[in-house]
This record gives sequence, C-alpha cells and structure tokens, in this order.
Amino acid sequence: MDIVLEIFDTFIFDQLYATVYPASTPIAFRNAAKDPIVSTSNFSSMREAPTAFARTTQYFQLQPSPYAYLSGWPRDNVYRQALSLYLITWLFGLAVYYIIASLSYYFVFDHNTFTHPKYLKNQVWLEMKQTMLSMPLMSVLTTACFLAEVRGHAKLYDVASDAPFALYNFLQFPFFLLFTDFFIYWIHRGLHHPRVYKNLHKAHHKWIMPTPFASHAFHPIDGFSQSIPYHVFPFLFPLQKFAYVGLFVFVNVWTVMIHDGEYVANSPIINGAACHTMHHLYFNYNYGQYTTLWDRLAGSYRQPNQELFVKESKMSKSEWEKQVKEMEVLQKEVEGDDERDYGAEASRLQKKML
Repeated sequence: MDIVLEIFDTFIFDQLYATVYPASTPIAFRNAAKDPIVSTSNFSSMREAPTAFARTTQYFQLQPSPYAYLSGWPRDNVYRQALSLYLITWLFGLAVYYIIASLSYYFVFDHNTFTHPKYLKNQVWLEMKQTMLSMPLMSVLTTACFLAEVRGHAKLYDVASDAPFALYNFLQFPFFLLFTDFFIYWIHRGLHHPRVYKNLHKAHHKWIMPTPFASHAFHPIDGFSQSIPYHVFPFLFPLQKFAYVGLFVFVNVWTVMIHDGEYVANSPIINGAACHTMHHLYFNYNYGQYTTLWDRLAGSYRQPNQELFVKESKMSKSEWEKQVKEMEVLQKEVEGDDERDYGAEASRLQKKML
C-alpha cells in the first residue's frame, strides 16, 4: 500500500495537509538549517523543492509538489499515514464497491430476481445502507494492517529480482488464492456457529436472493474477519507490491461476482455465483471463497441445482417452489422466526406460487 499512499499523497494529501495543518517552518528550511551544505546546493530557494522522499517503487517516480514540504505532518508521520490510509480504504473502497457492483447490477445481474418470493422489499437500498454503515468501522480495522505494511513490517517486495526465486513471481498468485481460500473457509464456517451467527453473520444472510450490492453488506466485524487472511499473507510470505494491490482489487471484484446471480461457472472446482446462491438459500453449505476444495474435503459442499444454469428454468415457478420450500425449513432451524420484510408484492407472489 506504500505505492498507493505515495500516489494519493502526491495528488491529494500533500496539498490537503499543507492547508489543514501547515508547518510553522517548512521542511525545506528545517533540513537546510541542519545541513548548511545541502542548504547552499539544494535549498537555495523554496522554488527548488527538496527530493528527500524515498521511492516506493523502482518502476516509476512521482515528483513531489512544493506542498509536500509545507505541512506540520510530513509524509512519514505515523498519524498522517494512518489517517490517509483510513480515508483511502474507506472512500476509495466505497468507490470501488459502487463502480463494480453497479456495472454488475446493470449489465450482468438478472433483474427477474426482483420477482423471486424471497427478494426483500427495498432490498438494493438496504444492501447499500448496510454497506455504508459497515465500511467506516471495517476501514478502521483494515487500516491497522495497511499501516503495518507501509511501516515496513510486511514481506512485500518491489522488483521481480527481489523474489525468493524467479518462478515465485508466478507462483505467488495461486499460493495467495489457496492460502486465503483455506482460511476464509474456516472463518466463514465459524461464523455460522449459532452463537456467532446471530450476532455477526446473520446481517449478511438477510439477503436470501442477493444482488451485487450485497457483496459488502456485512456486519463490520464479520466483513473484516473474512478479510484477515488477505492481510496476514504478506506478513508471512513474500508478495510483490503491485501483485498485492492487484489481488486486493481482484478480491473485491470476485466478491461482487459471486453475488451477481449470473450462474456461468458450472464447475466442480470454482465456487461461483451458483455455489454461493446455494449458500444464501440453504445457509450451511458452500463456505468457500474461490474453490469448492475445502467444502468437499470437510463435507459441506452442495452442488448447485442444474436448473440454475438454464435460462428458462432458473427463474421458473417449479424451481422457485423447490427453493422456497427447503429454504424455509432450514431458515427456521438456523434463525427461528423470519423477521425479513418481503413486501406486499413478494407476499402476493409467494401465496400465488405456494
């Protein structure tokens, strides 16, 4: 995240902090006072900005603006870094969420889902509201991990030659996915323990037939707990900096994709939207994130109904009847009384169907 932080510092935060918290003595003059030689050679005037910031990557360099030296909080101040990373995680995270979820909602998501008897009244708004409420706290917890990375405690590396061995530059990707898939499986399954589920994970299972906007609609502790493996990995194993940022984006895209209701991946290996729909409908199956491997090994795999992969049958009356009948039995076992508001139209459709 140091590369991302440098980009935001250069184009946004340097000027912001210089304006909000200006330095009584600009950094250039402070450095010049400490080193007279530097003063005469580099800092003869404030028009000639110092270049004291270390590069975060060898692949490109951003020239700091004069604002970089005019704040009482320099770039390497831990409090400034924490605040900056929090704002990036929260606001940029929301932007990524709305962009990806909106694209999926308008171009991928099957809008016939609106007439499913278990689709909630005002569901899209409720999903977005839950996300908006959760993201600030999730971002606080995530910021602590990013801050430790930026402060140099992770095993992130820059150029390919810094990898443990040349092939690792390619192996890091499947290694990351297998590592995180394994631990997310067990974290997710643990969230379904009755004592944990009702206080944390139930908020995400409010959506029986989720839309892409349900992808980040978690209780904040629940959402962060399932992201822990992503953050732990670079503290245990080497990971290239750009690969880490790319994987972070991929994780968010994948999270949207498995909630988009478009059942493309009819695969015994990939835990796609169909598998995750089984999880939302029937609760105690398909806990995996990317693959079905750990579900199969631990006995929690449920193969998606084949009707879901046929356009004419996935939204058919008979398929919905089958889904609703079993879902209501399992929902009663897991949650007790159903407190969801399906709205008058959904209730009418349900009565007509059943």
